[in-house]
Amino acid sequence: MATTENSPNLENNKKEVKEGFKGFFNAIKTFLTNLLDIREETNKEITIEKIKAGIPVKSHNAWVLIFSIFIASIGLNVSSTAVVIGAMLVSPLMGPILGLGLSIGINDIDTLKRSLINLGVMVGLSITTSFLFFSIPLFQEATPEIIARTAPDVRDVLIALAGGLALIIALSRRTEMTNTIAGIAIATALMPPLCTAGYGLATWNLEYFFGAMFLFIINAIFIAIATFSLVKFLRFPIVKYINETKRKRVSQFAAIIATVIIGFSMYQFYLLFKGNQYKLNAEKFVTSLQEKTNAGIINSVVNYEKRKIKIVVLGTNLNNTQKTIWSNKLEEYGLPKSTLEIQQDDKSSFLEDEINMIKDSYIKNQNLVATKDEIIQQKESLILEKEAQLQLLLKQQIPFVKISQEAKIIYEHLDRLSFANKLETNFIKIDTVSVFEATWKVNDTIKQQQLKEWLAIRLDKSKIELINHFPSKQTLIENP
Repeated sequence: MATTENSPNLENNKKEVKEGFKGFFNAIKTFLTNLLDIREETNKEITIEKIKAGIPVKSHNAWVLIFSIFIASIGLNVSSTAVVIGAMLVSPLMGPILGLGLSIGINDIDTLKRSLINLGVMVGLSITTSFLFFSIPLFQEATPEIIARTAPDVRDVLIALAGGLALIIALSRRTEMTNTIAGIAIATALMPPLCTAGYGLATWNLEYFFGAMFLFIINAIFIAIATFSLVKFLRFPIVKYINETKRKRVSQFAAIIATVIIGFSMYQFYLLFKGNQYKLNAEKFVTSLQEKTNAGIINSVVNYEKRKIKIVVLGTNLNNTQKTIWSNKLEEYGLPKSTLEIQQDDKSSFLEDEINMIKDSYIKNQNLVATKDEIIQQKESLILEKEAQLQLLLKQQIPFVKISQEAKIIYEHLDRLSFANKLETNFIKIDTVSVFEATWKVNDTIKQQQLKEWLAIRLDKSKIELINHFPSKQTLIENP
């Protein structure tokens, strides 16, 4: 009976739990819908008008573009990120690119033509302006800001895609998001590649030109794809044509263009991804090679197109065995069909080995102190000792010529003066005694004593011997 009575309660509990979970998931679904849904606040007609209004390049738009390109070129030349950002804020380059994505999304062939024409005009004006600026020899230095815009990266594609999505969302709101639009103009960075392309033409560096143009095209295509995708997602109204045949033809043409652009962009994205992965693997390979061989690698160049890794070694070189081993390891690091080129000076390596052998032999034969600190202390003590000896020698030097001239002036009866150092010892230490010999015209004991005292003070010596000579006899005066 107990089991029969409890069964309905158990079923009721199960139903309540299911309804509770269902209500919980419905609440989460409602929350996420309210949080992420962008359809409700979309103003499709106004958005289309805004994008179409930003397509033309005429009057003020053209001059704003020219001056913004000029500012951006200066910013690249002085490597000032702030100046480049300021130029991107006022640039009208985004209009025709958004027009491309919109026109394909709503099958508007007229807007597509206008967008392509105006985009071409904008690109031409931009490259011409930067070309004229960089044609001045004073401004032709390849700064880091310019070099950074000479090749696209897979991250540039992601930035362009995310920036395009954010831009079309911001434009399609009923309340315009001005700050968001300005930030996207900075993030997508369409102007610097065009300025770099002009720099490449002005300096005849076609590698810079094509690399910068490729970066611009990749950015523009993915911004257009982002616009096209969101236009389709938000179900913007399709342009209708009276002629049904023309409508189908335009629709097919737009679909073909969209397919070609998307296919080309995906292929380029794949190539950029593979190139970026190759460079990362090459960096890991070079780092591992340096750590395990202690090679003095000072530079490395990775060429994805030619599948070549070039390293420059200075100091500790790689021997032939190491070269072979690491060349065979390229495939292990995800670098198949690649070649390793090592640039090093084998003669300097041989000389270094000889020097190291001499050093090792000298250390072993002389039993020098093993630790670096002790060697430094010994050298410092030796330096101090030599400095003390040098100071002593300098102190012992007597300026005899000057002293003899002064003595002649002071002592009128002095006829001749000579000098020599004498060594004496008490068998405990050795002293140096300065000995002077003076020849006098007149035997004056007071003058003789004065000369001896004067020499002692003048030379700052406590021990001086003075031997006096006269026409008839000689006397010896010593310090007590």
